[in-house]
This record gives sequence, structure tokens and C-alpha cells, in this order.
Amino acid sequence: MGFVYRIASPSEYLAITGYGIDDVKLAKKAWLAPGQRCARFDISPVNYTFEVQAMSAEKLPFVLPAVFTIGPRADDEACLLRYAKLISPHDKLSHHVNELVKGVIEGETRVLAASMTMEQIFHGAKSFKQAVFESVQLELDQFGLIIYNANVKQLVDVPGHEYFSYLGQKTQQEAVNQAKVDVAEARMKGEVGAKEREGMTRQNAAKVDAETKVYTVKRQGEGSKEEARVEAEVKVFRNERDAEVAQANSELAMKKAGWEKQAQVAQVEAAQAVAIREAQLQVEVERTNAARQTEKLKAEHLSKAVVDYEMKVQQANWELYNRQKAAEALLFEQEKQAEARRAGADAEFFARQREAEAELYAKQKEADGLAAMGQAQSAYVASLLGALGGSYGALRDYLMVSSGVYQEMARINADAVRGLQPKISVWSNGGAEGGNNGAMKEVAGVYSMLPPLLTTVHEQTGMLPPAWMGTLNAGPSTT
Repeated sequence: MGFVYRIASPSEYLAITGYGIDDVKLAKKAWLAPGQRCARFDISPVNYTFEVQAMSAEKLPFVLPAVFTIGPRADDEACLLRYAKLISPHDKLSHHVNELVKGVIEGETRVLAASMTMEQIFHGAKSFKQAVFESVQLELDQFGLIIYNANVKQLVDVPGHEYFSYLGQKTQQEAVNQAKVDVAEARMKGEVGAKEREGMTRQNAAKVDAETKVYTVKRQGEGSKEEARVEAEVKVFRNERDAEVAQANSELAMKKAGWEKQAQVAQVEAAQAVAIREAQLQVEVERTNAARQTEKLKAEHLSKAVVDYEMKVQQANWELYNRQKAAEALLFEQEKQAEARRAGADAEFFARQREAEAELYAKQKEADGLAAMGQAQSAYVASLLGALGGSYGALRDYLMVSSGVYQEMARINADAVRGLQPKISVWSNGGAEGGNNGAMKEVAGVYSMLPPLLTTVHEQTGMLPPAWMGTLNAGPSTT
């Protein structure tokens, strides 16, 4: 079986279950796939008629005829789902649905009636109906149903109980008694009213007669006053009319004089206007002649001026062209000079750049030489230190002797005491003796001079002789 397309009528829904649907799917139209099932259910409301038997708080039984219009809540999808699951499998007119709705309505009605007195139920029918409506609706919500309309009829006695019958007889008797009272009271009011109306009629007639006499006198006085006022107004009106006629005659005479004056003035003005117009036309003729002569002279002089202007324009254009060419030549020459200066500047810059690079290279090589010399001196000092057994004092003394430090010190001391006439001591160890060892005596003399010299150097500079030359004692000098 393949796909099937299903469509619901306006008052129906499709409840789809099966493959690909977790619970129930509601739709108005849908494609049914293999493994799916579709059920239709009607959502139109249904009328349920009941005669609910209940009992009031006074233990008085009664019958409550009622008609409820109930159907699914179409505007709430959750209610439709509950209705589709719980109610739609059954026919909405079936005994099962009828008993379900009847049970809910009877249960809620009985509970509500048991909490109210018969008087409250009878006289508060509207509030009782609303309370039943709300209670029943609350229970029907769990089935997805809604009450569209609830019509509660008149309460009826249960067979064997005549409460409403007696209550009706009581009400009927009270109505009859009240009617008799109302009739007697109406008869009394009619007789009293007739007498009151007759007296009021006589009073009103006398009052009307008196008012009529007063009104007649007043109207007669007012008529006389009105007649005198009208006669006076007529005289005033006639006088005003006569004055207006005289004024109108005077104005007419003045207007006639003015019109005659205006006619004469108009004749004079017409004659003068003719003369003025003739003069104006003559002036126009003269002006036209002058304009024609002027245009003729303008044409003659203008043609000559145009020729002169064009010649001057051509001359100016020629001079402008020559100046433009001269300026272009000068500009070209200046551009070439600028290019030459730019090329010279580039060459000078290149030469200076090369010179700076050469100087930088020489400095770098000199630095490399100094670094190499330092490395060689470091290696030389390290080898000397190794040869002297790691003695820094011996290394220092050797370097000072090899570099002529002592000779330089002697020279500096000699320069310092030069001109001060210092005391000079000469030591001798018997040089007056004669013999064959004269050469050895000179060597012995040099050695005998060293102790005093070293002592003097130590006193003046604080420096001690090297260990290989000997040491100085605090006592007399010895060698």
C-alpha cells in the first residue's frame, strides 16, 4: 500500500497515528504513509437533555430539567488531542458519551444544590445556573469538552413531594389577596380623586375667570397705549419722509449741477485730449525719424568698429600665440635644467653614499683588527700567566718591566726633581783598592746601588720591587 491523501470536512479533524509519529497528529488534510492510521472525528457540538434529581440543604428533593450544548474545544490543540484520545473512539451520541456527560452534570449539580437552600436555589436561579456551568466546565476540561450553552429550566417537584405546588398555591393566594387589596385601594383612590378633581376644577375655573378679567383690562390699556404710540410713530414717520424727500430733492439738484459741470469739463478735456494726442503723435513721428537716423549711423560706425575689433583680435591672438610659444620654450629649458641638476644631485648623492660606505667598511675593519688584537693580547697574557704558574703579581711585574714602566717612572721622577737640587748619595764598596778584578767591581757597584734606589722608589710611590729582585727590610740596606 502506498501513500494516501486524506481530507477532513469543515467540522472534522484527522487523528493520525503510526510510523514517524510519537503520539497523535491532528490535521485537516495529510498524506498517509505506509504504517500510519487515520481516524476522523466530528467536532460539532451536541445537545444533551437531562432531568437532574437533586436535594437542597433542607433535604427537599427536586428535579432540575436542563439542556446543555457541549462539544470539543476547537480553538485549543491540547483539548482537541484529549478529545481525540478519550472521546472520539465513541460516537458522540452513544450511550457511553451520554452517560459520561450526564454523570458529570448530575454530580456537580447535586453537590452544588446540597450546599444551598431551596429559597436560594429558587430565587437565585441565575447565580445557581452560573455556578453549575462553571463546576461542570471544570470537569469537562479534562476530556477536551466545552459548554457552548446551558439552559436550566424551571424547577419541578419530585413525585410524592408538593413543595413547589404548595409554594405556587401560596404565591397564587398571596396574589389574589394582594389583588383584592389593590382593587379596594384603587376604588378609594378613584372616589377621592374624583372629589379632588371636582374641587380643583371649580378652583381653576374661578382662577381663570379672575385672570381673564385682569387680562382683559390689561389688554385694553395696552391697546390704548399701542394706539397712541402708533399715531406718534406715524407722525414721526411722515415728518421723516418729508425731510427725506426735501433732502432727496436737494441732492438731485446738486447732482444735476455736478453732472452739468462734469459734461462741460469733459468737453474741454476732450478738446485738450485731441490736441495732446496730436502733439504725442508728432513726437512719435519725430522720435521714429531720429531712431531711423540713429540706426543708420550705428550701422555705419558699427561695421567699421567690427572690422577694427576683428583686426585687433587677430593681432592680440598672434601676440598671445608668440608669448605662449616663448613661455613653452622657457619652460622646456627650465625643465631640462632641472633634470640636469637632478642628475647631478643624484650623482653626488651616489658618490657620497659610496664614500660613506667605504668609511663604514674601514671602521668595521679597524674594529675587527682591534678585536683580533685584543684576542691575541688575551691569548698572550693567558700564556704568560700559565708560564708564571698563575701568579698575577709576577705577571704584572713582567709586563711593567717589558713595557718600560720603571724607566718611565725614573724619567718622570727626574723631571719632577729637576731644578730642585736634590741631595745625591753615592755609595762605594772600596773602589780605591787596586787589583785585577776591576770589571767585577763595576758590577758590584751596580748591585750595591739597587737597595737605596728601590727604597727611594718605595717611599715615593709605595711600590715594592719584584720578588725575584729581593725584598726590603726595615734595617740597613743589604744586598
